[in-house]
Amino acid sequence: MDVTVYRPGELTGADRNAWTAVQSQARSLGAPQLANPFLSPEFALAVGRCRSGVRIAVVHEDGGPAGFLPFQRSALGVGRAIGLGVSDAQGLVHRPGFRWDAQELLQACGLSVLEFDHLVEGQRPFAAESFGGHASPVIDVDQGFETYLAGLRMRSPKFTRTTLAKERRLGRDVGPVRYVHDERDPAALLTLMRWKSAQYRRTGRSDRFAQPWIVRLVQQLFHTRTDSFAGLLSVLYAGERPVAAHFGLRSWSVLACWFPAYDPEFAKFSPGLVLHLRMAQAAAAESMAYLDLGRGAKDYKNSLKTRELLVSEGCVMRRHPVALGHRARRAPVRALRNAVLARPEWFEPADRLLKRVGRMRSGR
Repeated sequence: MDVTVYRPGELTGADRNAWTAVQSQARSLGAPQLANPFLSPEFALAVGRCRSGVRIAVVHEDGGPAGFLPFQRSALGVGRAIGLGVSDAQGLVHRPGFRWDAQELLQACGLSVLEFDHLVEGQRPFAAESFGGHASPVIDVDQGFETYLAGLRMRSPKFTRTTLAKERRLGRDVGPVRYVHDERDPAALLTLMRWKSAQYRRTGRSDRFAQPWIVRLVQQLFHTRTDSFAGLLSVLYAGERPVAAHFGLRSWSVLACWFPAYDPEFAKFSPGLVLHLRMAQAAAAESMAYLDLGRGAKDYKNSLKTRELLVSEGCVMRRHPVALGHRARRAPVRALRNAVLARPEWFEPADRLLKRVGRMRSGR
């Protein structure tokens, strides 16, 4: 294989344009999963400005670039998908029909192992028997918002009726409801991060925004805008007050949902659900294909979704002592976590315990 590995700042303009071109054609050529903005050069380069060890492998075929694999590499040759832990779509972005050998690619990248937790479909050379699949719900809007809403009314009539009624009540009780799909005020982004941090603490989860590199990454992406990519902040207002907000990433055809949150003071109005319906309406108006809600079982995702994608978790390895040691450390933890998430009789007590810890941590 003809592979060149670059540091983020070394990627040529021609290679970046070729990467973007592959993504722009992915939907029409039958590989819509490759159009996800988490697989874009903009996301990889932003992570590279916030984290060390970021590399981009460009695979050449017939004299031109055929595939692009961003990853993070440790000094020992342990590889992780770019932004592992915060990225909701990972893999090799490639031309239609391109085939690669995973072992050769890892060797060319200087890796003994490469770990994924959101490997998209169509990556068969990476997907080994040790990989486990997980559902990633989506909202299809390619037929227009009215078609989506009609389907939602058929699938979940009570949910739809209640959510729309709460939106009307929010307007009556608090102030006129206003939705801004592309809010450019940095203060609104800070408000969202503050809400999200409080939500993480309240529910006993690890606060991602307590990690400075994630804060820097989100702020950089908020200011990143090209024809094919943007960090998108959407805000729902009641009167002049923001009541819910979401920050995600947009490509030509996919809105990747990432950080939604709302003001708990207005929880009885379900502003987060209202916000997602407004986001779907705006995405449909922009002729987008779908909103990717991201891996993970949540009631609101199950209510809003039209179907599910499949993402996989696991690692591809070469025969190397470092790879064997990495699997021995990571596999049991991953298996236990996924077993808890997959079984309601285990997940619900664990979730209650986390929330109890969260309340204690918050002094409530």
